[in-house]
Amino acid sequence: MSMESDLFTLLKTVCPRVFPDIAPTSTAKPYITWQQIGGAVLNPLDNSVPGKRNAVIQINVWSATRAEANALMNQVEDAMRPFPARPQSALFADYDHDMLTYSAQQDFELWR
Repeated sequence: MSMESDLFTLLKTVCPRVFPDIAPTSTAKPYITWQQIGGAVLNPLDNSVPGKRNAVIQINVWSATRAEANALMNQVEDAMRPFPARPQSALFADYDHDMLTYSAQQDFELWR
């Protein structure tokens, strides 16, 4: 399976509403969005195709409360570690004034 489908399946164990990139505006909270925001590139000296690819995945949890957003992001981190994915930092908490929604964001690096 692809990294994206495996990630989608994994995140659904934390929250049933998971979307790549953005969620529809009518989505009930809480929900999770994710996107690949880069990653390292392997460049073998013999120009062969590398056996692995790297990705940095940004995961966002959206919720009606700060406590729920942070708690869900902590569950995401716990689920991502055996994926295997390494957190690049602790969660970043925020509030979106336009959406009137709390969020928690965290970046993870993985090799697949």
